[in-house]
Amino acid sequence: MSLSDPAIVSASPAEELTPPDVSAFTHTPCYCEENVYLLCKNLCRMGVTDGEGRDLFAVFISNENRRRHGRGNALHQVWDLDTTLPFPVPLDQYVAEAVRPSLTLDSCFTRLFRVVHAPLFLRCFASDRRHMKNPNGHWMSPPPTYEPIIAEDGAIYNLDKYIQMSAKDVVTNTGDLVERIFSERFGVIMNEMQVEEFFSMLSNGNSS
Repeated sequence: MSLSDPAIVSASPAEELTPPDVSAFTHTPCYCEENVYLLCKNLCRMGVTDGEGRDLFAVFISNENRRRHGRGNALHQVWDLDTTLPFPVPLDQYVAEAVRPSLTLDSCFTRLFRVVHAPLFLRCFASDRRHMKNPNGHWMSPPPTYEPIIAEDGAIYNLDKYIQMSAKDVVTNTGDLVERIFSERFGVIMNEMQVEEFFSMLSNGNSS
């Protein structure tokens, strides 16, 4: 199964959101990427964002080895179905209590963040769930009851495009982040410091 932890970040001011209850959203254990895809679609449908999700961003958290290890802007909200924090939770609280940047990690656990603009994510993401089957073809965790997600271009599986991350692919010029985020179908890769800086730049009106 995937060792990424995706969530949705909303660039809308917190006071403009009327958050629905977490029970209103589909959640299948171990299928977090699909959960986030459906969460994004439902936030659009419920009017929490516009119909295309233009102020939403899917954020995949992983590292080069896809291995798990056992400060921000309160204007932004994080919608994460796999956390015990409030739903949604202010970005600064999420970073402090879930990401925990002050925690010293071994280099193999250094976290990278793939940030994908929601309209691109909704059009391009695809998964036939092959990553959830063992070598014998048996499910490692029961799949969702709905049909697998197929991309707009007909792709049936591209999850690896989202969860494969390398430090060499981190965008070094922070000024390029805002420009590229709205055109890169698989998003851009950032480090911890850049994620907060990116959303601060959006707060200051540097968006398309």
